[in-house]
Formats: sequence, structure tokens, C-alpha cells
Amino acid sequence: MAQPLMPHATASWLVDNTSLSFQQIADFCGLHVLEVQAIADDTAATKLTGRDPVRAQELTMDEIEKGQKDPNYRLVMLKGPEQVRRTKGPRYTPVSKRQDKPDGIAWIIRNHPEVSDGQIGQLIGTTRTTIAAIRDRTHWNIANITPKDPVTLGLTSQRELDAVVAKAAKAAGIEAPTDTRLEGDREALIEQLRHEREVAQHGDEAVLSDVDALFGKRN
Repeated sequence: MAQPLMPHATASWLVDNTSLSFQQIADFCGLHVLEVQAIADDTAATKLTGRDPVRAQELTMDEIEKGQKDPNYRLVMLKGPEQVRRTKGPRYTPVSKRQDKPDGIAWIIRNHPEVSDGQIGQLIGTTRTTIAAIRDRTHWNIANITPKDPVTLGLTSQRELDAVVAKAAKAAGIEAPTDTRLEGDREALIEQLRHEREVAQHGDEAVLSDVDALFGKRN
């Protein structure tokens, strides 16, 4: 159940300005009834400044009146407090991995030049200035930057990287790259399976010949 943004201050206001029961206030504010009792008795650790839930648009006077008429009525919040949401922009990267960012940026620039600086910035969590410096080889530490796969470095996931590359390739009118790293292994595997099948087939034929010869001799 949603709770007011400042439950103790809200409870203090409700105690002072309404005839709601302590249990109703406790349920609405997400507090224990003894906490509300302490607020009412001024035995709380500090005297709280009341917070008006009506002015905060968390509760209506009609809702309060319903509760005052029926001690068993549970107050319903008008709306919950605004939740903190992650804003758009570069993702957070742990301090331990920030030194790896230039290597990841260099890898993308080298292997996927179609990906824009803005896309790289959102994917890895860096600035356009840093990307431009690496692209132009004017970065202060360019001598020590070695292109490394950002997925291996833990800067992004393979799915996110693939999505960005595919989007950039589509925008640039480039056919999405096909992974051919296992092409040779795949052909070798097919050839091996074909050879094993032929050997097995010849083996079966040899067994049948031996059986025919054996029974032929007995006859």
C-alpha cells in the first residue's frame, strides 16, 4: 500500500487536526499504532512539524470525513509520492571499470565505425569529448589505450551492443554483419560427421557380408 512521503509528520498533522483513530492513522501512514500514540502524547524523540496530506494532495477531506464517521474505515491515498526515476543519460559505471572505458570506446570505433558518438556515449556511459579525443587520437592517454571488447570488459551486455550496432547499420544502409568466426569449424564438423557416417555404413555392410558367409558355410 502507498504511504505518504513523510509518514511521521503526516501522522502528527492527522492527530492534531482530525478525530481519526490512532489505528486509522497508523494504517494510512504505515506506522505502528504505538508510534502514533507517542506522537499524540508528545513523547516522540523530537517534536514533529505536521505535514498536511490534503495540501500535499495525498488525501482528500472527503476521505478524512469518511474515516471520522467509521472507525473501521481504512483511508485511501489519493496518489503516492513521486518516485525517483533514472534520468536519461550515460549509465553509471563502477569506479573499478572506469579505467577500461577508453579501451572499449576504441574497440567500437575500430570495429563499428558506423556507430555514432552519441550511441557510444549511451552504451558505455561516457562523454562525446572523450570519444572524439580517442577517435582523433588526441586523448591524453592514447599511447596506453588498447581496443578491447566492451562486453568482455563488463561495460555493456552483448545484447545491448548488438542492438546498437544493428540500429547504426540500418541507419547507415549497411547490411548487418554476419558472425563467421565458427564457419571453418562448422564445415570441418560437417565433414567429420559425413566421414563417420560413411565409415559406419561400410562397417554395417562388412558385418552383413560376414553373416552371409557364415550362414552360407553352415548351409
